[in-house]
Amino acid sequence: MKTRIVDDEARDRLILWLRRRMEEFGITTEALAASIAEDRRYPPLYRDARGNEWNGQGDMPSWLRAAQNAGVDPAFFRIESKPAAVEQGIGAEPKPADADDPRQLDLFA
Repeated sequence: MKTRIVDDEARDRLILWLRRRMEEFGITTEALAASIAEDRRYPPLYRDARGNEWNGQGDMPSWLRAAQNAGVDPAFFRIESKPAAVEQGIGAEPKPADADDPRQLDLFA
């Protein structure tokens, strides 16, 4: 039970820190909500094993450019879109535990 209190305290400190940084930089909750809504309009199309993402807009990011220069086809990092039913878990078959997604391999480790 004591760890739960520590976790709550850490969460409260983090929220306080975030609010101070937002105030320091003049970021409003409305601007934050608008930014999140904009991100949802343009979901990522490419992702690497380190969690870097790109939505296909603007210049190609350095992580994808480096992979391309190393001879890796950018299509390797393309995120496959899933049917809505699968995303909601309707009729989705469980993925075998030993089936690794090759896009999640870290090529630069």
